[in-house]
Amino acid sequence: MKTDRHAIWVKPTVVVSKCLEFDACRYNGDKLKDEVVKLLKEYVRFIPVCPEVEIGLGIPRNTIRLVNTNNGTHLMEPKTGDDHTYKMELFAKTFARGNQEIDGFILKSKSPSCGIYGVKVYSKLEKSSTMFTRSGVFALNMKSAFHQIPIEEEGRLTNFEIRRHFFTSIFTIAEFRRMLSQGIDAKSIIKFHTRHKYLFMMYNQKATREMGRLLAQMEAKKINQTAYLYFQNILRIFKRMPSKNSTTNVLMHIFGYFSKKLSKSERDHFLSLLNDYKNKFTSINVLNGILSSWIKRFDERYLRQQSFFTPFPAQLIIPLDSGKGRVIKN
Repeated sequence: MKTDRHAIWVKPTVVVSKCLEFDACRYNGDKLKDEVVKLLKEYVRFIPVCPEVEIGLGIPRNTIRLVNTNNGTHLMEPKTGDDHTYKMELFAKTFARGNQEIDGFILKSKSPSCGIYGVKVYSKLEKSSTMFTRSGVFALNMKSAFHQIPIEEEGRLTNFEIRRHFFTSIFTIAEFRRMLSQGIDAKSIIKFHTRHKYLFMMYNQKATREMGRLLAQMEAKKINQTAYLYFQNILRIFKRMPSKNSTTNVLMHIFGYFSKKLSKSERDHFLSLLNDYKNKFTSINVLNGILSSWIKRFDERYLRQQSFFTPFPAQLIIPLDSGKGRVIKN
């Protein structure tokens, strides 16, 4: 566990492509530097994996690609004509069965095994045109086996909003999963919901209300069932990034705690920054910083405990944003 002044952090379990910061196992024998993976090493429990090495391909190795055939899309080796689809699918299924409690994935983009978005599928084994794009074979199996778990490519995590969403998701999921493993009770689950209320509202206000009703109707003899249903709601909430409108609504709601206590210039300044946020001219971190200072100033204890302000370790808030990471709707 990692401790800072806000929380005791549970380490999420994250599957990562081994070529990212862990091992020189790419097809050309390289190991890739990745600032996000490097930074996360202290805060998560990584499970590095190179599916291509796991199915017996060497380092370095011949190029493999996805090829459209009469029997569907296959993972093939142009130089030899070998078809590695069955081995890769078998390994993926075995890996999924042996690693059930996963909180997230960071996989190598464009890889015919690990790529999540836009992996090229060729019309022929030889040099040919691209027919369409899809996920790599290993990634496709992981998306199927862990369809509610956050799964990202390393390149997209250079985008601040995508990275924040991913970090928020894996740390919140890991925290609740740890509660489940330790034997959950009514008091702990209600405390959890209270602490994450505004965070969940930012993602989905309707779902947050439903989760509240679920806990209000909880019976002592059905705590495990309630916890399971509640966890499914958490996973569902994190399937999509929060919208600017829903985030703005939560920021305004929190602002309401202080608006009557502030000077006109302070109110105007915050509302101006909020407008900048809506128009993508400033970051949520700027607004959260101001609200956090008011929480301290006015000793607002209920807000002080809210994970909305620090949903993951503060040390992971870093200026890595390229502004180019694509937001792809699932």
